[in-house]
Amino acid sequence: MNGTLFYKPENSCQNPLISENQKTDGKKTDATKTSSREQAIFPLDDSPFPPYTFSMKSVSHPIPPVWNEQSRILILGTMPSPKSREAGFFYMHPHNRFWRVLPAVFGETLFYTNKGVPAATNPKDSDSNTPPDYEAAISERRSFLLRHQIALWDVLSSCDIHGAADSSITNAVPNDFTPLFEKSKIRRVFCTGKTAFNLWQKFCADEYESRYGITSECLPSTSPANAAWSEERLIEAYRVIR
Repeated sequence: MNGTLFYKPENSCQNPLISENQKTDGKKTDATKTSSREQAIFPLDDSPFPPYTFSMKSVSHPIPPVWNEQSRILILGTMPSPKSREAGFFYMHPHNRFWRVLPAVFGETLFYTNKGVPAATNPKDSDSNTPPDYEAAISERRSFLLRHQIALWDVLSSCDIHGAADSSITNAVPNDFTPLFEKSKIRRVFCTGKTAFNLWQKFCADEYESRYGITSECLPSTSPANAAWSEERLIEAYRVIR
């Protein structure tokens, strides 16, 4: 059944996903293509619930990777969320914990929140009185990554997706990682969540891991949807990147 996602809740880092191959030119492009359609979702098990539909959008990755020749590890998500595409950088949903967890691993905190405003004692006052400065927030995040020799990107170049729901992804097309591995010191890949790891294993592991001596590992998602993981647990899990 072409174009149909068979949905099953994720419970391991080995869940399979769907689709094909392409490379990105790394340039910022229009985040969302014009095509949108209704897509059916069917349970994999013997659930009595009937299939239901929702709107799917074809999305092309709009954010270039962060890396340089000194990068030693690569952290990968799946595809930027609508909030991240709007802000123009990775993991910028206001409630995503990535930019609190990663600095904490190195004993640091960032000055700017994901909303592009300075972290304040009273976030409500900060949010209401300070206009967002996403350019400064992004610059701070890029500097942090490069200072710690961390490369950051996503597994996918394009896909069909409903909102920020990784479990809805179909028609997945992976990025081309060859330039990163050939021109940097990266030999370890960390995926932020099961879907990213599954996509890496499906489309990229065979091509890159043996050729460049790459190892890959699945880390827990920092998304607010992963409420089972406290921020403290996430920080401990992410210490492996040091």
